[in-house]
Amino acid sequence: MSNNPEPWTRFRYRLILWSCRLAGMLPDWFLYHCLLDVLYFLLYRVARYRVSITRENLSRSFPEKSMQELREIERKFYYNLAEVFIDTIDLAGISRADLEKRVVFTDLDEQRKRTAGRNWIAMMAHYGCWEYYNSYMLYDPDCVIAGAYHPLHNEAFDCFFKTLRSRFGMIPVPMHELPRYYIRHSEGIDGRSLILGLIADQNPPKTEHSHWYRFLGQPTIFFPGAEKLARRFHLPIYFLQIEKPARARYRLHFDEIYDGTEEVDEHEITARYVAKLEEMIRRRPELWMWSHKRWKHRPSAEAIANYNRRYGISEETKA
Repeated sequence: MSNNPEPWTRFRYRLILWSCRLAGMLPDWFLYHCLLDVLYFLLYRVARYRVSITRENLSRSFPEKSMQELREIERKFYYNLAEVFIDTIDLAGISRADLEKRVVFTDLDEQRKRTAGRNWIAMMAHYGCWEYYNSYMLYDPDCVIAGAYHPLHNEAFDCFFKTLRSRFGMIPVPMHELPRYYIRHSEGIDGRSLILGLIADQNPPKTEHSHWYRFLGQPTIFFPGAEKLARRFHLPIYFLQIEKPARARYRLHFDEIYDGTEEVDEHEITARYVAKLEEMIRRRPELWMWSHKRWKHRPSAEAIANYNRRYGISEETKA
């Protein structure tokens, strides 16, 4: 959103924000039972929100599963999606104490020791309620999170989500500005180290130099930004592992996938991220964002041939 938005944009932004804050004042039993069930019904049964995309993504990713198993994952996914909507509404006014109850970092002391005095990268995914994860700053006052994001075309919603993400101290930074932002703040901010938070499982633009990874059995491209930043600035990377033991409750911990100094081949760091992400998805597939158009790009014949050689797939096998 611009520094001087139009009055109509400001009005819509405030309407969205205060509507969410008012809704968030409702008791949890109503939000996470009554309203959640209604929203699930509207999304899945009435609006049929991207059901065809979800079904295609699931069937391509899990060809070994029966139709009944795929429909069960689908149903659970839409229930989780409805819960993410409720979480987002609630985050507009949630207190620090309530957020700390919902999100627990199980390796907090170890992670603080590993990263003390260092800048580092946290790689995440659209898994569970990703808007919760910048709450790490509540537990580690010695750091500041600069979270990469894609600006939305709707300025009112763009401003709303920036407000949501910055409530507990995170600094939203447009993805294309992140390298310059890091150079300006490589010494930290106000004596605190810098964490670059990147969600890397979206569908990036396809180029002639795109590298295709094997992800859920399919050739898939990923944003290379985290790897480029890590190699250029010698930053360690930690993958955020997510468990969801109950409704609106998350247990998180970090897995190191790059220490900042290891000599690795190009694409290796991203390949490690892809492997961690797939492992997490296969544990609880319903928590990932299946309604994204994740595989709308297709590799060229040359890219398919390179992909097949890399992963030991016969040329006759369809990738």
